[in-house]
Amino acid sequence: MKTCFAEVIVDISRADLDRTFSYRIPEALTDRICPGAVVKVPFGARTILGCVVAVSETPTLDAARLRDILEVITDDTVVESSLVALAVWMKDHNGGTLNQALRTVMPRRRKVRDRLEKTVVLTASPEAVGAFIEHEGSGRAKAQARALAILKETAVMPAPELIREAGIAGPEPLLRLEEKGFLRIETGRSLRRVTEAVETEVPPALTENQKAILDGITREWTGRNRPSLLVGVTGSGKTLVYMALIEKILAEGRQAIVLIPEIALTYQTVNRFQKRFGNAVSFLHSRLSDGEKYDQFRAAREGCVKVMVGPRSALFTPFPKLGLIILDEEHEESYHSETVPRYHARETAIARAGLEDAHVVMGSATPSVKAYYEAENGRYARFFLTERYGEGRLPDTVTVDMREELRAGCRSVISRRLRDEIALRLEKKEQVMLFLNRRGLMGFVSCRSCGYVEKCPHCDVSLTQHGRRKLVCHYCGYEKLLPDACPSCSSTLFGGMKVGTEMVEKILEDQFPGARILRMDKDTTRGKAGSGKILKRFADGEADILIGTQMIVKGHDFPNVTLMGILLADLSLNDSDYRSAERTFQLVMQAVGRAGRGRRPGLAVIQSYDPEHYSLVRAAAQDYDGFYREEMAYRRMMRYPPVSFLLAIHGSSKDEVRLEEGMGFIRRFIERIDPSGRLGTIGPTPESIGKVKDVYRRVIYIRHTEETVLREAAGRLERYIGANKGFDEIAVQFDFYA
Repeated sequence: MKTCFAEVIVDISRADLDRTFSYRIPEALTDRICPGAVVKVPFGARTILGCVVAVSETPTLDAARLRDILEVITDDTVVESSLVALAVWMKDHNGGTLNQALRTVMPRRRKVRDRLEKTVVLTASPEAVGAFIEHEGSGRAKAQARALAILKETAVMPAPELIREAGIAGPEPLLRLEEKGFLRIETGRSLRRVTEAVETEVPPALTENQKAILDGITREWTGRNRPSLLVGVTGSGKTLVYMALIEKILAEGRQAIVLIPEIALTYQTVNRFQKRFGNAVSFLHSRLSDGEKYDQFRAAREGCVKVMVGPRSALFTPFPKLGLIILDEEHEESYHSETVPRYHARETAIARAGLEDAHVVMGSATPSVKAYYEAENGRYARFFLTERYGEGRLPDTVTVDMREELRAGCRSVISRRLRDEIALRLEKKEQVMLFLNRRGLMGFVSCRSCGYVEKCPHCDVSLTQHGRRKLVCHYCGYEKLLPDACPSCSSTLFGGMKVGTEMVEKILEDQFPGARILRMDKDTTRGKAGSGKILKRFADGEADILIGTQMIVKGHDFPNVTLMGILLADLSLNDSDYRSAERTFQLVMQAVGRAGRGRRPGLAVIQSYDPEHYSLVRAAAQDYDGFYREEMAYRRMMRYPPVSFLLAIHGSSKDEVRLEEGMGFIRRFIERIDPSGRLGTIGPTPESIGKVKDVYRRVIYIRHTEETVLREAAGRLERYIGANKGFDEIAVQFDFYA
């Protein structure tokens, strides 16, 4: 047998070690090592973990100098070569080290103990079993007889289930039957299931519009195979189209990944897909145990699971024949990772599909400006669902000016109109959802009398309050003192606003003492099943009102909800972010879409201190195209993505002085490599949250119309930072916005 060699990336996230090292593969391990295998290797005087990225029969160095791989940590938990290639792509496009990218796509870094299950197999003839039951059924061996009577009907049964159904105290009666030759007890590996058995249902028929879209997407697959963007109003049946597409993929012997933005969506989404595809469906998210995650990856690799549902980490499910990746609610920012590598699931899904000859379908009622821009320019195929499925219709909307409420003496977060509508729904035994838009609570200040918000004169984003009196722009560093009164109307009702779901719950309990209220936020959804339990209770009619943050407006379908109240709709307009109007429009329009999804008409009440803002006007009208045109005019004027590209350089350190110095050096290095100023550098400035857990954070932004220019600049910066010891105490990360 020929000697083989492996290129291994070691488990050390240092830029100077971000390359492969060559090792010899011992003959005993040859059949167990392939790209993606986790191995133990000698490294200097230590033994560390590494990942095999390539195997060949030709060494890259003198074979006599190479050391042997010591051990294979995972046999059945290898990442296929396509995922290793995806990690290389992520490293090149998102920064960081190859090891950090491999950690992201690797399902496990260590072996998880298998779950073992005992199965009982009947080995005796029916005559022998019948005779034993007849003679021993009422004697001393009646427990054994009960077990045999049950096993006689099935022949094979899990031991715990047999023990439970036979009503016996433990395994002893089964062991005695095994000794007598009536049965055999086998021990085998069993998967940890995270889903419960659900009866499959016949899917509802597609509408003519849905059929046309199904045909259009499948034609795209056999042609240019561009990513497909499905723009469908809330409740239009996008999921039915997804299922029909998945059915085609499964018929080809391939698998599908369905990405959802929030763990809170798992319960309803998985349930719907299980009713269509049965036990072929499973899910992944961060709240599963290590063993459960390990088994879901293994089940996918072995073909027990063919459809995987989950947040962005499910994108790395090691399917051997991946055919389709679906991004539901494509616009959600949770698809953008905030840890290195700072990848976006949309671009990463497209890259993986390209590596594996798979397809990508994205869906949303409110697509990201980026995705819609790509579709407008022909890089994505675009399809529209313009009507709700079945008998549902889009809800009516009412906008309440909270400034007028204040002038009328109503200081509550719940307006008089919304209070009356809630009372009417409770009387009619209909359900209510209240969405508290808590985005933007990052220290912005506004006037409750006229709605005025302090903004940066250079960047057109809200200023953020630091300390008691200072206002700062998180893009260019502009500063000013907090005024004592509103600069627009001189009102003293000028300052920050803090409202929480718990406070809203108490207000409702006082105003509607007989109402059954559920609250859904981070405090009430701890644990892997927290959100699912709350949503199931609400779906089963155990509550009249559901209060929640963003997690309640994303993809949920409750036919008895006829009223959606959107509290403080304009809060997210005051994020210190150029995308604040986009995020506000998406949140409000998605929230509006939760009402009236059944046969009864729905109403959405939008409460705002800035009701004339185009994002709220367009959201109330469910007018995506109108919003997109206005938003793009703003982006072109300010040279923000997607008309330009933006690179954010994030720096963090426990030493504030060292961080300020380091970010200053980065700024001066950029000026040195860009003397003409074509990169449009701004900063360094504090992040939106300038300090987290005693770690200070700063950011520098660079804008340019060509992505390659920014990537070249990022590469030069990475080399500069890696070559200077002064950055050893500063963590620097790169994030690309397009």
